[in-house]
Amino acid sequence: MTDRPHDPGRAASSAAFSPLYQQIKSLILRGLDHGEWKPGEAIPSEFELAARYQVSQGTVRKAIDELAADNLLIRRQGKGTFVATHNEAKVRFRFLRLSADDGLPAASRSQILDCRRLKAPPEVAGALDMRTGDMVVNMRRVLSFDAIPTILDDIWLPGHIFKGLTMESLERYRGPVYALFETEFGVSMVRADEKIRAVIATSAQAELLSVPVSSPLLQVERISYTYGDRPMELRRGLYVTERYHYRNSLN
Repeated sequence: MTDRPHDPGRAASSAAFSPLYQQIKSLILRGLDHGEWKPGEAIPSEFELAARYQVSQGTVRKAIDELAADNLLIRRQGKGTFVATHNEAKVRFRFLRLSADDGLPAASRSQILDCRRLKAPPEVAGALDMRTGDMVVNMRRVLSFDAIPTILDDIWLPGHIFKGLTMESLERYRGPVYALFETEFGVSMVRADEKIRAVIATSAQAELLSVPVSSPLLQVERISYTYGDRPMELRRGLYVTERYHYRNSLN
């Protein structure tokens, strides 16, 4: 068996410049993107994937190790490897970097304030790789921890993909929003870019977050991407950090 992946559609330049395990990683990602394996489902074994791509099991294992480190796949001892889902506790708050100063877990609650369809403003269209005036879904919510309002989110989604997302459907749903995106719209958020700055609360924001007007807030603007680096969400969050800090690990 030769250690070369069998994929006629792959560009020759990829073979020339990418390590072999990275090529296999790309092929697995392509299968995830095309819905070959759904969130929560098991992917084929390393042996089966090695035979499929005509490479060694070690090469497949290295590719899967990276995908697991990226929280795109989850290994379960004795059961196999599964596609990560935002219903998993490990993945649910993967993009939320807010940590309590006391380190104690807190009960979370999401309150949807609004959900409507409108034409994309220029800055939203640019972030989501859309044309100005295309339809988008705009939803607002307050995320509370231990019944204390902590995050005010303003979320923008491509309207042609999130058809059927309404205030009523959001109010009926009880799980994580990203898990709803996976199950109802086939969109998995797999990575994100963020920009952070300090701002002060307007009167409207202060009322929703139960803080004094002009209180300091942390503004986190996030663009979330699905497979293939396609932007699927623009989220602007305002964070109350009196009892929390923003934590990130840098490698």
